[in-house]
Amino acid sequence: MVPPDIIKATESHIEELSRLFSAYRDFYRMETDLEGCKSFLTERIENGDSEIYIHINEEGSQTGFVQLYPLFSSTRMAKFWLLNDLFVHPDYRGRGISKKLIDVAKELCRNTRACGMMLETEKSNDIGNNLYPKTGFKLDTKHNFYTWDV
Repeated sequence: MVPPDIIKATESHIEELSRLFSAYRDFYRMETDLEGCKSFLTERIENGDSEIYIHINEEGSQTGFVQLYPLFSSTRMAKFWLLNDLFVHPDYRGRGISKKLIDVAKELCRNTRACGMMLETEKSNDIGNNLYPKTGFKLDTKHNFYTWDV
């Protein structure tokens, strides 16, 4: 069951969510582009490309979000989710919001009969690298991770 302070993002949340998403991108040293954030998030929601859940505080402000993309595992012959983005505004960290957002992501996996989820984070992300094992994620040391950029 999704906690009452976590909601699924809709187009009505884009304006405030874009500012939070921009702060997330700042964390990863990306160039600030608020209009690009709005456009990107609007496309994801309109096209149903991802699932985005937002934490709402007591004052009704968005304080964190998680975004997941559907994938498929051929070897497992099942849906598999990519937890691509998890962010809590620095002013609200240490309150268990990230854990709540991860719990909602786990519920999404169960509800869609997925075989699991994966995520990637920088080796220097001490917060994430401390959090993920505490929430049941296991570091995959058996596989190489490669990327190709256009």
